[in-house]
Amino acid sequence: MVLKRRTLLLGGAGATLAGCTTTTPTTTPTSPPKEGWAAVRAQFALDPAIANFAAFVLAAHPAPVRQAIQRHRDALDADTAGYLEAEDRDAATRAAAERFIGAKEGEVALTDSTTMALSLLYSGFRLRPGQEVLTTEHDFYATHDNLRMLAERTGARVRRVRLYDDPAKATADQIVSAIRAGLTPRTRIVAVTWVHSSTGVRLPVRAIADALAEANRGRDEHDRALLCVDGVHGFGALADSVTELGCDFLATGTHKWLFGPRGTGILYGRHWESVAPIVPSFSNQGFRAWFGRTAPTGPGGIINTPGGYKAFEHRWAMAEAFAFQTSIGKERIEARTLELATRLKEGLAANPRVRLITPMSAELSAGLVCCEIDGVTPFQAVERLRAQRILTSTTPYLQVYLRFGTSILTGTDQVDRAVKAVAALR
Repeated sequence: MVLKRRTLLLGGAGATLAGCTTTTPTTTPTSPPKEGWAAVRAQFALDPAIANFAAFVLAAHPAPVRQAIQRHRDALDADTAGYLEAEDRDAATRAAAERFIGAKEGEVALTDSTTMALSLLYSGFRLRPGQEVLTTEHDFYATHDNLRMLAERTGARVRRVRLYDDPAKATADQIVSAIRAGLTPRTRIVAVTWVHSSTGVRLPVRAIADALAEANRGRDEHDRALLCVDGVHGFGALADSVTELGCDFLATGTHKWLFGPRGTGILYGRHWESVAPIVPSFSNQGFRAWFGRTAPTGPGGIINTPGGYKAFEHRWAMAEAFAFQTSIGKERIEARTLELATRLKEGLAANPRVRLITPMSAELSAGLVCCEIDGVTPFQAVERLRAQRILTSTTPYLQVYLRFGTSILTGTDQVDRAVKAVAALR
């Protein structure tokens, strides 16, 4: 239960704290689709004439999420204070996230995006003198710049390794060997990305976690290398739980492949003792500590959730996004995503003018498919495909590729249409 602002102002905080309880979530269960993938697609208000291969950038909401946002918005407009104080909806949202990813109670912090989650993690990470950070050349700006700021703050050395030269030919052994070779006895953070938005390469996160476990044998607890993952392009597209991944921290937005509310995200951690909160939380633990003039203690996911007043109608509707995917089945969604991505890659690879960047292997890729087209720049391809109502994107890196994303919003007919359209580009 969150502290009621009215109670605090009236001086009755002691009674409120003494009677803390957890309220029942108000999430409405989502019925499973009855007519296959067409029924899933019908839950979205997207133009049916558009083949949307760019939905992962900022996703559309399915009907249950739209309805939940509106329900919370209407209630806040009708009685803002009463609705805020009626139930601890943050706790219900956090619990839904923990169930979805297989985390324990108190291991998930609520954020506004992947970037915020990474910032909370790396800005608060407690590093000892001489400890180092290992990351890769393939990570996104949000990871690299957060690590730059961490190095400026702490003096820690940040090292980068290259995991592959030709992404299409990358192998799991090659990737894990590069991480293993980059480790030193001083490595405290290993910062990687689950699915590279630059190439579509999917890292074998479990194998990397196992390699770190081997390297950590004999190390002092405060010197162990911790695996920190930007998971946004795997989260919602792939079925792995955090236990199956074996990572120590996972940062992700929920407004991409999960098709959750815009402006929401989570940060999972199982070693929160390594991270200091950098934004005061509006939790019972935070207010208790303030009253006692001490630092807050308690579950890391709670005290690391930034306080302040949010777009609560969006945050609280996250639970419906988790329920929507659960009703379909995480494994089924993963199989569908990979099936369509494989069909797209095979179709593109049959074109002699196309060079695939993403590995053909489903074990080393997910829903992102990157390519180059002879005689057509990625930016030209995006515009010419858009004219045919096929939405794609380019990779926001120095090396630019044309990028597709197959998801539960796309069908085999749209994949085939895209392959034909690419073949006709000049």
